[in-house]
Amino acid sequence: MRLATIRVKGEETATIVTSTGIVPLKEVNDKLGQNWATDMLELISLGQVRQLNNWYRIEGKELVENIPAIAKEEAVFCPLYRKPRKIWGIGLNYVDHAADLAEKAPSEEPASFMKPDTTIIGPGEKIKIPWQSHKTTAESELGVIIGTECKDVKHEDWLDVVAGFTTVIDMTAEDILRKNPRYLTRAKSFDTFFSFGPQLVTPDEIEDIMKLQVATVINGRIHAENVVANMTFPPDFLVSFHSQVMRMLPGDIISTGTPRAVHITDGDVVECWIKGFEPLINPVIDLKVTN
Repeated sequence: MRLATIRVKGEETATIVTSTGIVPLKEVNDKLGQNWATDMLELISLGQVRQLNNWYRIEGKELVENIPAIAKEEAVFCPLYRKPRKIWGIGLNYVDHAADLAEKAPSEEPASFMKPDTTIIGPGEKIKIPWQSHKTTAESELGVIIGTECKDVKHEDWLDVVAGFTTVIDMTAEDILRKNPRYLTRAKSFDTFFSFGPQLVTPDEIEDIMKLQVATVINGRIHAENVVANMTFPPDFLVSFHSQVMRMLPGDIISTGTPRAVHITDGDVVECWIKGFEPLINPVIDLKVTN
């Protein structure tokens, strides 16, 4: 099953993505007598994603596809939600990316950092290069969305606590970071520095997570791509490792690292391509140019 958040009459609402278009969960509730949460984060927090997916696969799909849908090209997509409790980022998780930055890739433990939710934007929203930075980069990543409160998760049980996966574009003020590695939080935390969506893809939709191809795309050209299997720390390890650090909560996001960052400038269009996922696309403006 694939879920998305779109704007309808000024409000952001959770939807099911079908072969015929986008169906708001409010319409599913009204027309089919269901009672699903209509806010994506609430849907995840209540544990309803798995319940909804089971219902959809067993009996709901045909019923939902008979509800008049909003055409995908007419829908205004938003970030899946705007207030996760935690966003974990993983630095240098592909050896190629570490080499690109002339850094040594971590080999024993992941290079983790956290981002505030004020960085969040959604599909089509502008990435804003701040006036403090003269070299900002964008990085396509696979995002893991936690579906249940959990602690000390075993590697083999990681999918039991995952609601789904999504596309992510993470930004870094690289020139600030290069001044001093202790500036990482600031370099990662400017407004608009984390885009995610447009779809939450449930685990049953993915045949083999390790074979997913992740690509950073700039102005229609693939800048770098790699497969999840080439991560130093794969998603199962990341979920287990971070759940041992702190309790993970529904809606928490782990952005698993990029094949390579790309320097972005005013007027660029950045995309995250993951095979089998809807692309995530964001235009870029430089506040030093536009202000």
